[in-house]
Amino acid sequence: MAEEQHQEVHRSLQTRHLSMIALGGSIGTGLFVASGSAISTAGPGGALLAYVGIGIMVYFLMTSLGEMATYLPVSGSFSTYATKFVDPALGFAMGWNYWFNWAITLAVDISTAAIVMQFWLPSVPGWVFSLIALVLIFTINALSVRSFGETEYWLSLIKVVTVLVFLVIGVLTIVGIMGGHATGLSNFTYKKAPFVGGIPTILSVFVVAGFSFQGTELIGITAGESATPEKSIPAAIKQVFWRILLFYILAIFVIAAIIPYTSKDLLGSSASDIAISPFTLVFKRAGLAAAASVMNAVILTSVLSAANSGMYASTRMLYSLSLQGYAPKTFGRVNRRGIPVMALLGTTVIGLLTFLSSLFGARIYIFLVSASGLTGFIAWLGIAVSHLRFRKAFVKQGHQLSELRYHAKWFPFGPWFAFILCLVVIIGQDLHSFATLDWQAIGVTYMSIPLFIILYVYYKLRYHTKMIPLNKVDLTRKQHHKK
Repeated sequence: MAEEQHQEVHRSLQTRHLSMIALGGSIGTGLFVASGSAISTAGPGGALLAYVGIGIMVYFLMTSLGEMATYLPVSGSFSTYATKFVDPALGFAMGWNYWFNWAITLAVDISTAAIVMQFWLPSVPGWVFSLIALVLIFTINALSVRSFGETEYWLSLIKVVTVLVFLVIGVLTIVGIMGGHATGLSNFTYKKAPFVGGIPTILSVFVVAGFSFQGTELIGITAGESATPEKSIPAAIKQVFWRILLFYILAIFVIAAIIPYTSKDLLGSSASDIAISPFTLVFKRAGLAAAASVMNAVILTSVLSAANSGMYASTRMLYSLSLQGYAPKTFGRVNRRGIPVMALLGTTVIGLLTFLSSLFGARIYIFLVSASGLTGFIAWLGIAVSHLRFRKAFVKQGHQLSELRYHAKWFPFGPWFAFILCLVVIIGQDLHSFATLDWQAIGVTYMSIPLFIILYVYYKLRYHTKMIPLNKVDLTRKQHHKK
């Protein structure tokens, strides 16, 4: 390994890669699979409200991240921003927390891939498919950052086309052109719809929506490997927001209009129905015989794409942690193709934990989803705080806002709105378990919070770090990962 190539990632991602990565990262199992459980839990109105709320919040987070990432494009960005603009202990806790989040999400996606494959080959054990998926994802990420970008681009394209076709067929079914009879909007007022279970239920669906939107912040991580970050990032943020809102909100509207929230086919009944995606059910309702197989294939590409993004994100975060001295030095080593191989291997080992979910069934799957659901919100909280501090320090040190290549809209409303909404969602996650004092459920739901606090407190006590005063915040734009 040539010494000068040590610690260098390659800047070879184009704008089209970045736009698709952010889009693909968020159109995944959350839309194709979990949206069913959201409708089943909170009713059509509750599900729409949760997705709209989280969608708006994510937009503001993206603008916050965009402002920092165009100013300081680094691989594994927001852990670095928290370290530089707030407190090294926060950067340490956020980085490890985010790595854990994506390593687990990778695990969830790989176990989902097995469940999806069993739709066609029910007699083959799930772990076989999980293993194949893991090897495939590892190989794509081990080749080059370009192979990751290119794979992600085409997998995401398949998802986007599917959602568009789904929306067209769905609307035709609602008005009765396909599927025999018009359902109209009757399911929105069926039984207790549109809002089922009141505020606590809607709050619990916020995490499902949040889990679905996780991946949008990948734009910040790809900044370090983008060829033209100052052009690519703002372009990607603009496109992604509208597309996500359009795809998610319209798709959930269509599903809710066609399938009543009481239908046992929506994931709410049991995790073994996961292969019966709401999308498949809608295509079947429209009278498309091969719908189930086609949709299953799309869900498979979508799951692989999400796993691909998860592998990339967690690898880059581990690499970034190593460069900041938060993780063993070996994870910062990069081969001549620009891949942090040891970080990739470390993340893959955690991915292997997925086998637990295929061995121990649905409980582990639900457990993993909830364990990583809140870690994403914690990362978002950190982004909001970092941005508030960045902007304050920027002004305090005598800089002009005109120096910024990209401006977050409506500052400081955006980061504050994201901060408050994230807090509300985290706290209101499982109010029912607090009411019944179900400690096991509370433990599962809120597991990521003590984990984050332990990381933060550990670093604080060990290194006695303090919040960096605004006039001491390092705003120099030298690439911290260059030798």
